[in-house]
Amino acid sequence: MEIIKTELEGVYIIEPRVFGDARGYFFESFNAREFAEKSGLDITFVQDNESMSHYGVLRGLHFQCPPFAQSKLVRVVKGRVLDVAVDIRKNSPTYGRHVSVELSGENHRQFFMAKGFAHGFSVLSPEAIFQYKCDEFYAPQSEGAIAWNDPDLGIQWGIPEDQTILSEKDKHHPLFKDFQTPFI
Repeated sequence: MEIIKTELEGVYIIEPRVFGDARGYFFESFNAREFAEKSGLDITFVQDNESMSHYGVLRGLHFQCPPFAQSKLVRVVKGRVLDVAVDIRKNSPTYGRHVSVELSGENHRQFFMAKGFAHGFSVLSPEAIFQYKCDEFYAPQSEGAIAWNDPDLGIQWGIPEDQTILSEKDKHHPLFKDFQTPFI
């Protein structure tokens, strides 16, 4: 696996080695030992999640507050998404900045974000199956979020705003300037 550092400390793009032939392909989607050696991070994932969404669905920008904060490793099994991580660590030199990457069933890329990042994705294909690993269990009482369309963040989601499909909950998150980060 190749681990590509992004401009945000603790956020990596991972490109696995894919072995393909006339039968199809094979790749190791995660190897804890190799990840630790190449990233310097020792992660133990405790929960795997999967979602299926249609074109225009946007989920985010979500996080869990300490002590239930989560590191995540995300990937797309089918379709295409634009995946986004926003730095919400108050004392970070990149506080308020984001990184985005296109993940697809074809490119097999993965996106890792450590604790202290808000996360979201938009579906660019007719359908997408999205999987992610978390190093902390889901704790609904610790949920947090930021408005997906915050003008100060300036995220380009790759879908027209009038075609964006949101949950009722995701329509009402605070703007970044009004948000009090739990990550100091």
